[in-house]
Amino acid sequence: MFTRYFLVFICSMAVDIVPLPLPPAFVLMIFFQIYFNLNLWTVIFVGVAGSILGRYILTLYIPYVAKRLFKPSKNADVQFLGAKLKEKGWKSQVAIITYSLMPLPTTPLFIASGMAKMKPLFIIPAFIVGKFTSDMLAVLMGKYAAENTPSIMSGIISWKSISGLSLGLLLLTALLFIDWRTLLQDKKFTLNFKIWK
Repeated sequence: MFTRYFLVFICSMAVDIVPLPLPPAFVLMIFFQIYFNLNLWTVIFVGVAGSILGRYILTLYIPYVAKRLFKPSKNADVQFLGAKLKEKGWKSQVAIITYSLMPLPTTPLFIASGMAKMKPLFIIPAFIVGKFTSDMLAVLMGKYAAENTPSIMSGIISWKSISGLSLGLLLLTALLFIDWRTLLQDKKFTLNFKIWK
């Protein structure tokens, strides 16, 4: 039984360690909970813990990847955005919790915080609150839906999952190609596609 919960942990961590908007970890939690008939609350706690560790590792390694992939000006731009976010104090924490509660991929949030070299302790506590709440609701609803519909797989590829993935890619594109310093300092919207080394 332990190995099945460990599988939930590893899979949840794996999808949240990758710097691409993949299907959310709660989809895997729902699948494993139903397929192996695991304890619902243990799956939620183990899965959320895996997701948090995955996002933490992402924030640690993404600055090195960004340094090798992007021009110094793009990295400085995102660091400026991170500094502005830190200035907001508790408002930033509320924004992180709110964002984590929405059915949106949190990958862009963690890529931005990692590239901005923000300390993980700035973002992780608020993320834990939002992530636990949203995943708990998703897993509970997923269990209910699976018990009341003929097929567990019917909801995995839906307009919601496709729109969530599309929005995640759009947010990641905005993070990379908008000149944030110009937008925040000069109130001028500018795109910069020359960000690669």
